[in-house]
Amino acid sequence: MNRDIPFRLAKVLLGAAFVVFGLNGFLNFLPIPPIEGENAKAFLGALVASGFMKVVKGLEVIGGILLLSGRLAPLGLLILGPIIVVIALFDATMDPKGLPVITVLGLLSLYIASRHKEHFAPFFKARAEHCTIHPEEPKA
Repeated sequence: MNRDIPFRLAKVLLGAAFVVFGLNGFLNFLPIPPIEGENAKAFLGALVASGFMKVVKGLEVIGGILLLSGRLAPLGLLILGPIIVVIALFDATMDPKGLPVITVLGLLSLYIASRHKEHFAPFFKARAEHCTIHPEEPKA
């Protein structure tokens, strides 16, 4: 099997999921399952009432399109990563019925990121190479 097929499939699945769910936030073409738990309802209610959820849904669409386009996939992951983490934390702490879906989406994003590791490597360095905040002391 060609090594690029699973990678491309992962990008299409993750990108399509976020484009569809992001657009659903604006167009409401898919039914939204009822939210259980008062904390979950209050949290989502505040996000919707403040307009913050529209921003998140817009970012989901943008990140998904970047993955689907085949260009700028690392940027798409950079946009979607925090959203995936927040969804996972929400599901883990307030409404666990969504955990299977976000687990799959999280694993897909990690797989895609692993194939773009050269783009994310600088984030894992202990010290930035060209940092002007704390310049190297001159050596005597």
